[in-house]
Amino acid sequence: MNRDLFIKSHGLGNDYIILVETNISFSLNEKSISKICDYHYGVGSDGILLHVSSNNAEFGLRIFNPDGSEAEKSGNGLRIFCKYVYDEGLTSSRNFTVETPGGIVHAHVVEEHYGKARVVSIDMGKAIFNSSLIPVKNNNIECLREKLLLDDKTFEINCVSVGNPHCIILTDELDEAEIMEYGTIIENHVMFPNRINVQFVKVIDRKNAAILIWERGAGYTLASGSSSCAVASMLKKLGLVDNDVSIKMPGGELCILLDDDYNIRMTGEVREIARGHLSKELTEEFIH
Repeated sequence: MNRDLFIKSHGLGNDYIILVETNISFSLNEKSISKICDYHYGVGSDGILLHVSSNNAEFGLRIFNPDGSEAEKSGNGLRIFCKYVYDEGLTSSRNFTVETPGGIVHAHVVEEHYGKARVVSIDMGKAIFNSSLIPVKNNNIECLREKLLLDDKTFEINCVSVGNPHCIILTDELDEAEIMEYGTIIENHVMFPNRINVQFVKVIDRKNAAILIWERGAGYTLASGSSSCAVASMLKKLGLVDNDVSIKMPGGELCILLDDDYNIRMTGEVREIARGHLSKELTEEFIH
């Protein structure tokens, strides 16, 4: 990749910009990240995927939210990154490992169709329900069916980590206005010391669920891989679904496969949108 070259791709409408650490002429910080991710003053995206070196896996990945904060893991981001790794010829194998701050994952490039759209399967690790490890401030070992008291409303919440933290709220009907109103309030609640991703969930049957997503540091999001993994794991924990679950989102659908120890495999499509160079007129704003 040439200097300051970017690739923009999406996983079910959740879009990321890929940059290579050794090929950019500026530092990634809150200012540069927020400007690049801005849809009016930058390229526009739900985050940045930074290709870095790794001593523990074949490839290294850091994931940044549009507000400049760093995410431990992103399911859509990982699938996008793995497509890039394979498409750019950085490996000839369809199976490889990627290290993220949320742990090492195993990836498999499943197939190609519709040009260069790819189906990618990711071993996302194991769901963690221990409150202190998510982390969640509460008095119980696990945060299941607990009350979250807000100024004007009370939600029943369930919390889990899949390498990053998630707060899951079951509902009979999904209401976009509701998650837009309460998403940021829940994300930043004192109960969650590292903030939290939020999902409103409607169970359809034992193999299907529909969700709306408020992503930590990004806001309302059309799709999220880690959210889908978190929801499937929690629904299995609550006895509401089987091991093979389809998670339906406004941006599309992901297939989540769980084993009895809550190890997670996520499979879904990713597509490239565009590639180009970040203009010097843009990058000079980061330096000065």
